[in-house]
Amino acid sequence: MLLESFFTVLADFATSPAMLGLVGLGAILGLVLGAIPGISSTMALAILMPVTFTMEPGVAILFLISVFMSSVYGGSISAILMKLPGTPASIFTQIDGYPMAQSGRAGHALNYALVASTVGGMVGLALLVVLAPVLADFATNFRSPEFAAVALFGIVMLSFASNGSTLVASVVGFVGVLLGMVGFDALTDAQRMTMNQPMLQSGLNLIPVIIGLFGLGEILQNLVRFGDSPTTRPAIGKVMLPLSELTRRWKVMLRGSVIGTFIGAIPAAGSAVAVSIAYAQERRLSKEPEKFGSGHPDGLVAPEAANSASVGGSLIPLIALGVPGDTITAVLMGALMVHGLTPGPLLFANDPTFVSWIYVSVLLALVATLVLGLGMIRAAVLVTRIPPQLMYVFIAVFCVIGAFAIRNDMNDVYVMIAFGVVGFVFSRIGLPVTPLAFGLILGPILEENLRRSLMISQGSWKIFIDRPISATLLAICVLLVALPLITALLHRLYGPLACKRGGKVPSNYPGE
Repeated sequence: MLLESFFTVLADFATSPAMLGLVGLGAILGLVLGAIPGISSTMALAILMPVTFTMEPGVAILFLISVFMSSVYGGSISAILMKLPGTPASIFTQIDGYPMAQSGRAGHALNYALVASTVGGMVGLALLVVLAPVLADFATNFRSPEFAAVALFGIVMLSFASNGSTLVASVVGFVGVLLGMVGFDALTDAQRMTMNQPMLQSGLNLIPVIIGLFGLGEILQNLVRFGDSPTTRPAIGKVMLPLSELTRRWKVMLRGSVIGTFIGAIPAAGSAVAVSIAYAQERRLSKEPEKFGSGHPDGLVAPEAANSASVGGSLIPLIALGVPGDTITAVLMGALMVHGLTPGPLLFANDPTFVSWIYVSVLLALVATLVLGLGMIRAAVLVTRIPPQLMYVFIAVFCVIGAFAIRNDMNDVYVMIAFGVVGFVFSRIGLPVTPLAFGLILGPILEENLRRSLMISQGSWKIFIDRPISATLLAICVLLVALPLITALLHRLYGPLACKRGGKVPSNYPGE
């Protein structure tokens, strides 16, 4: 049924000039925004999300996924030409991409990145189509305790993957959960944490919060960092590569794609982890590892394939479990919820056509990015020459318009500005921003299922331990939070032992 729906939707899209035009527009916007230093895929989605409020849900997702997929490749443009990665995942692209550009092979580097990104995206999509229904079918056995445990697992996993202390990141995540409780209680109709402010009675709208954290907050942060970018731009040179140069690296692309998909499917692992593993693995397997870092194509192809494939991977937990795989899919989940759609296992049973829309959207976005990306390689230098200050002004205005357009309410603009300041302050003092957004998104899911579980068990917390899946997920959560403490304890125990052995750390030392 799902396969039949996929081909039906694909035929409808392919024969609709309006849909194809929308895919092309999303791809161009994603390429341009992704290529501008400091504008990440998350920011691109956050600031363009308000454009989709008047669209039908499927059309909105088609547009946003086009922006999403193309901005992933767009981020490599500034990394290759300017040594300015737009996202953490692009850091590994610049290691070999920038030296290639400096040696007069910028066009070849961009071509390698584009082809690898397309292959990675296709592999990620194929594994998404295969694995998501299996996981969703398994998740149909979930009840309230399991869904509560999954929501908690998503928050804790993100906290564990965040930079800095896992405990601090977990606290930030649970602050987000508390923010999700602001407003009237759905069960008792009592006001919670409104401070007698009428504007808070309906709760904090998710979209202004996301636009503030990932849009305005990033702009403020970039303005502080502004001035560090290089002033020279390398020439593009030759663009087209011999087919043999691409085909001989199919194993590199395949390895990077598989790594990217499976790492991306781990909630909160993210593309940055995927590309780092793919790069390290390829360097280890290479016959000439000493050339990595000086412009080796394999060092560019592997992380780009992993980066794009992680998109399909991150969509697996989003579609199957209703848990965002990373920051970008958290924004995408916010867009789905605005349009009245709740991702999760029931989506396959209740609306398989919409699942097909997502699959087809990813496929068309990849094709559009490949076609338009090849055509825009020579224009990429022009994009990187746009003054960042000018772009930041336009984006700030767009953030204000987008926040206001949700409900035509100035209170939403104030919320957006407030969370923009919060995002900026968090970044300056070293606190992770993403757990706050995850907590706000998953908080209502956690609270609803937690309260329902306790009502079923008549107040007994034992219900979470009696069910194997929820007990396993909770045990993993406890382990992740306690792992840094365990590591510190083992370090204390092994430290004196190492000193007695002449300062040599035992081979089984946990930090190795």
